[in-house]
Amino acid sequence: MTNNVKISLNDIKELVTNIFLKQGCNQENANALANTITKAEEDGSSSHGLFRLPGYVASLKSGKVNGHASPKVVNKTAVILKCDADNGFASTSHEVALPLLAEAAKKNGISVLSITGCYHFAALWPETEFLAKNNLVGFACTAFKPSVAPAGAKEPFFGTNPISMAWPKKNDYPVVFDMATATMAKGEVMIAARDGHMLPDGVGLGENGQPSNDPKDILKGVLLPFGGYKGSAISMMVELFAAGLTGDAFSYEAQENDNNDGGPPKGGEFIMAMNPEIIAEPNWEDHCNDFFQKLSAIKGVRLPGSRRHKNRDSDQYRFINEELLTKVKSYLS
Repeated sequence: MTNNVKISLNDIKELVTNIFLKQGCNQENANALANTITKAEEDGSSSHGLFRLPGYVASLKSGKVNGHASPKVVNKTAVILKCDADNGFASTSHEVALPLLAEAAKKNGISVLSITGCYHFAALWPETEFLAKNNLVGFACTAFKPSVAPAGAKEPFFGTNPISMAWPKKNDYPVVFDMATATMAKGEVMIAARDGHMLPDGVGLGENGQPSNDPKDILKGVLLPFGGYKGSAISMMVELFAAGLTGDAFSYEAQENDNNDGGPPKGGEFIMAMNPEIIAEPNWEDHCNDFFQKLSAIKGVRLPGSRRHKNRDSDQYRFINEELLTKVKSYLS
């Protein structure tokens, strides 16, 4: 049976900040990472919270990632921004570049940001929700190392290749989706393996290339794209946006160049912001809110992101796997 420990979000943030300072980050980078991990725990996204910390630490210890990264943003045009992550984690680049992306989109109607030379190990919704809170439509995607077989194949070629979109709502949380283009995020499969849960049909193939419900077997085999060839095509699109369009590594290139320390590979991220105040009709906000209200009124429908926002509005305590918390605390010694 899994044992969990109750801990406050403030204590999580303080613990994580101190760990990253201890493990070689400066204050700016430690704060950015702590914000990212704490936000994930706050929203109930346990597969992207403290669960990821050992991978972050491994990449700092191996010297792969620059814990003192100072990202630099240049405007290639008024609407095309490029951020050099300085070999650091993506969280620090987000804090530097996203306000500039939002400013450009508000002024020009649309703007895109490519982040290169970064190590992305978190959920994507923080980027897109930041834009939506600035009354912009946000879109983001990033690739990873191969773990997903293209439709019809049994060998990995795509990363889990997540995409996220956020849409602003008047006087309310935005509508946000954040999903892997694999049937299930690899982190979720890893947690299922840790906790001894079987997975539904269609998640992946085992080591022998046959369908499996055992997460440990799937981790030795391959994940499958959601929706067969449709999800496979979207996963390919992510590779092209996050690598082809940014000039950074495709998933197979990321694997070839990674030191396999357990942390994320180096790669790129593509983020786009659109300003409906300029693009849409003047009544766009009320028009879209009517759409969301009618959609929500259908029995059984839940708007994307609403579960995370409900978790966010709950009390300030979370239950963390005891073994994981013990391991995390050991990084302070």
